[in-house]
Amino acid sequence: MSKTRKAARSRHVDWVFYILKVLMYLLIGCVWLKFDGYLVFPVGAAVGALLAQKDHFVIDRKIEYAVLVVSALLGLLGWGLYLVI
Repeated sequence: MSKTRKAARSRHVDWVFYILKVLMYLLIGCVWLKFDGYLVFPVGAAVGALLAQKDHFVIDRKIEYAVLVVSALLGLLGWGLYLVI
């Protein structure tokens, strides 16, 4: 296999992992803690922010924070996952 094919294949795999990582942050950010029927705290956004701090690429961290904020807002609107206590 030539070097150009290996490089193209490597870039393809990188994009797949990047999209999966963004989807993971989208799902994590939608998790809210509910107590007696009231939304209390965006647990998923807090956990996602902690995970994003451990990321090595600073440019991606800004995008991850934006995805977490949007998914937390979607969770607030009722499209989230709720942990009921």
